[in-house]
Amino acid sequence: MSKVEIYSSELCGFCWAAKRLLDNKKVVYEEYSVDMRRDVKHEMVERSGGRTSVPQIFIDNHHVGGFDDISEMERTGKLDVKLGLSDLKL
Repeated sequence: MSKVEIYSSELCGFCWAAKRLLDNKKVVYEEYSVDMRRDVKHEMVERSGGRTSVPQIFIDNHHVGGFDDISEMERTGKLDVKLGLSDLKL
């Protein structure tokens, strides 16, 4: 299975929704809270190409975006492929 990382904030509804989507797929992910952590927020901004909003999600060290992005991937079937949950290839 793919390595999934998510930068999030406790007060962010989109973060909760992204984690719920991943939890429903039984995806194990590493979560990094940006709350009160300037160093983690700075790391997120650097890795995501300047994006400052949360969540920011990475699959196998590749930035896939935020909640809207993984929701669209889920809708089109591309999320399972990216996560290695499907035999299909992108």
